Amino acid sequence: MSEQYPHYEDVHKAADDRYASLPYRRAGRSGLDLPAVSLGLWQKFGDDHAYDTQRDIILHAFDLGISHIDNANRYGPPHRAAERTLGRVLRRELAPYRHELILSSKAGGVLGPNPNLRGGGRKALLTSLELSLRALGTDYVDIFYHHTPDGTTPLEETAGALATAVRSGKALYVGISNYRPDRAEAIARLLQAEGVPLLVHQPRYSLYDRGIDRDGLAELALREGFGLVVYSPLAQGLLTDKYLETVPDGARARNSAFLTPEHIDETYRQRTARLNKLAVNRGQSLAQLALQWVLRNPAVTSALIGASSAEQLDHNLRALDGPEFTAEELALVDEYGVHGTGRPG
Repeated sequence: MSEQYPHYEDVHKAADDRYASLPYRRAGRSGLDLPAVSLGLWQKFGDDHAYDTQRDIILHAFDLGISHIDNANRYGPPHRAAERTLGRVLRRELAPYRHELILSSKAGGVLGPNPNLRGGGRKALLTSLELSLRALGTDYVDIFYHHTPDGTTPLEETAGALATAVRSGKALYVGISNYRPDRAEAIARLLQAEGVPLLVHQPRYSLYDRGIDRDGLAELALREGFGLVVYSPLAQGLLTDKYLETVPDGARARNSAFLTPEHIDETYRQRTARLNKLAVNRGQSLAQLALQWVLRNPAVTSALIGASSAEQLDHNLRALDGPEFTAEELALVDEYGVHGTGRPG
């Protein structure tokens, strides 16, 4: 063992019961099971946060049965920093467990001024995949996504690049993210023709962003046989009790490009207060209620959550133990969980 893992003294001893309680769900019509809750490294896993805390969160997630860790070439800051953070943990503490882990990464967003470092072309996607593998220190990723739709590149080229990633052995499955239903259906058909079925689509979904129900993406996923791995199920923290009175110093809304104090208006506060009251009456936090609601959708395979501490992970996972919603509760959720809440203007 010490020859295989040169830092054996640093290897993490994973919890023996890590698969005892967290449910797993089949991703569409594939053979892959994903945990109902997955860990996303979108925020707080860059060089601007303490590595020791990042490592502890990743290891604690794995001990809880969260074997799926979601990443992207843009996650940081700077770009690729989150991949390097995870790679550092993989090389040391989680080295013996690579075969259990489901690692995903994405490419296609803007990385810099070079025009071939963005989009859905073969060079952009396959070059990024190579760099992701170097940062992670692994030979393959389990899921490789096209991150952002690219209307300037033929969809056939994007599908072909994703298929090449699988045929080369550098990805086991492929996914897409942020695609509208018509483009998602089109690339799903192209990938099927390549013999590399679309495994998952990663859209945004929450009580305050019900887009996948409104535009037919959830229905399409069930019909076409791909899973949905949804992000922002807590709407960037809007579906917590954090902003009911004010915007606290140090809160995400103070320093995020995706959430600003302008989102925190009186309509938001009134609706969120009513949802928070419902959650309290159910013996839950609002975050737990919101996460449980997202996971009710039969098209959802897994919900991505971030974390700033191990305690926050424990708290959010208790959503899986919440009581079933009654018809009356669901009616209240629909009344106050209004699509578009928390969007300025």
